[in-house]
Amino acid sequence: MNDAFKALSDPTRRKILQLLKDRDLSAGDIAEHFDISKPSISHHLNILKQARLVQDERQGQSIIYSINMTVMQEAMGWFLGMIGAKGENPHDESH
Repeated sequence: MNDAFKALSDPTRRKILQLLKDRDLSAGDIAEHFDISKPSISHHLNILKQARLVQDERQGQSIIYSINMTVMQEAMGWFLGMIGAKGENPHDESH
């Protein structure tokens, strides 16, 4: 989970995930949305892959990237668990 949060801390990687939310894309397709080099995009994609936030699949000559919703849901579950986690125990007599 720490790798996922580290990966999500970067705005470029968050934008990549937003692009992949709509449809699966190749690295070249993703790079078209940014003013940074293709090697930089590959670096960001590798970090997202290591964090298991994206997965890749070879289709002919291309590698197609897709978002891994399972890990995204785990991260969101953690955040949602933190919201209101303090003081919401109905058996808490300290109010």
